[in-house]
This record gives sequence, C-alpha cells and structure tokens, in this order.
Amino acid sequence: MKKIQLTLVQIDNYGPWTVSPKPRLEADLQVLQAELLAELERQFGKRGALVFPTRFDNFLAITNGVSLNGHKEIMRAVNEKFPVTVSMGVGAAQTPYKAQVHATMALQKAGSSQSPKRRGVLVGEPIEKATGKWVQIAHMDVNHSTLFTDSKPIYETHMLIQRTHLALMSSLLERDALVFYTGGDNFMAASNGVGAEDLTKIFLEVKQELGVELKAGVGCARTAVRAAQLASEELHNIRKGSAKGNISFKQED
Repeated sequence: MKKIQLTLVQIDNYGPWTVSPKPRLEADLQVLQAELLAELERQFGKRGALVFPTRFDNFLAITNGVSLNGHKEIMRAVNEKFPVTVSMGVGAAQTPYKAQVHATMALQKAGSSQSPKRRGVLVGEPIEKATGKWVQIAHMDVNHSTLFTDSKPIYETHMLIQRTHLALMSSLLERDALVFYTGGDNFMAASNGVGAEDLTKIFLEVKQELGVELKAGVGCARTAVRAAQLASEELHNIRKGSAKGNISFKQED
C-alpha cells in the first residue's frame, strides 16, 4: 500500500516567547520566521523532502524517505541555530490530508504548542518500507497572470491570487489534497489520489467563480523533491505547447 508521509514542524512555546520579557519587534520576528523556513528547507531538501509554511510558526513537510533519525538530525541542526526550538510530528496515510491529521494528533498528544515544558519533541510513525513510499505533487499556475501584473494595481493582483489559492484549497481539500502557495502565480498541491478528471473539474469551477484559468503539471515519485521536479517539467512542457491540454502527468521510471 503506497503512502505519503507528512511532518508537522511547530515552533515550541512561540506565542509566549514573542512577548517575553516584552513584545519583540515585528521586524525581528519576520526575519526569524523567514530564516527558519530557509533552514528547514535546506535541511529537509537535501534529504529529498519539501517544506511549506502554513502559519509561519507551523510548517508542513512532505518527508517520504526521511527516517526518524533523519528528523532528529534536522531538529538538532535547527534547534542549535535559533533562539527558539521546534518539535515535529510525523504521520503517513494514503492521502495527504489524513497523513497531516496523524502528524498533528501525534504532536498534540506530546503537549501544547504553548507549553514551556515541550521542547524539541519528535513523535509519530514514518513509513518503514521503501516500496510503500509515494508522492504525487501538482504544480499549478495561472494562465497569463503577467497581464494582471502589468495592467492592475499590484494589491488587486495579490488579492486575485489569494482568492485563487483559497478556491483551490477548498476544492482540493474535498479530495484529501493539500495546496500551498509558492510565490508569483504558482501553487503546489500534495495530491495523492487526485486524477486528471478531478483537476479538470476543479479548474472549471475556479474559472467560473473567479474568471481565472489554470494549468498543472503533475509529478509522481518516491520523494517530494523528485515529484515536484517532474511536475515542474510537465508544467513547462504545457507552457511551451509540447504537452497536450492544460493538465499533464509524469511518473518516475
């Protein structure tokens, strides 16, 4: 049975820390969050995993192929570098949504996110068998978004992209998939179990609601980094016109 593995990375006691001994400068907090994301992406990325921010004090990583020992090494490197520590919960399931539920529940059982007693905890159950690991990632973008950027006030374009993100999140969540904004007019979805017919229907719904057209390259592989690369290659082929239609799948050999 093929499964996707997700890891919830959560800053320990972050809320209380931001106001202790007095409220910290917002600029400093923004720098901390950005640098923490960058370090997590470096550490997980060299192990074939991908990290996406949710609320910037919480991150979700697609971590197929990363063992508990690998997680420990990452956590040690991060916790030695920053003034805050992180804890991690690992979960696996046939769909991304269920995997992050398992990861979340495991970490919640280990203590509150605002408890000063919880520091650097690693809990959960990774996939043990190599044959059971499988990641499907859809790399989606908005058609002709440059026209918006070059003709409208930038905040209006920003709003349209965020509304598109929300529409994709809502529709794909119904299919147990998770969508993340990755900058520009790009989105990536952990989409195990979502087929071309599903994406076609979702894209039509978004077009009807927002007037936005979408396309997607979809990659399938044993690690997140490889799946994302295949997805990006297929999206590029669609842009060049060398792939048929607005949705194209590519699977690891």
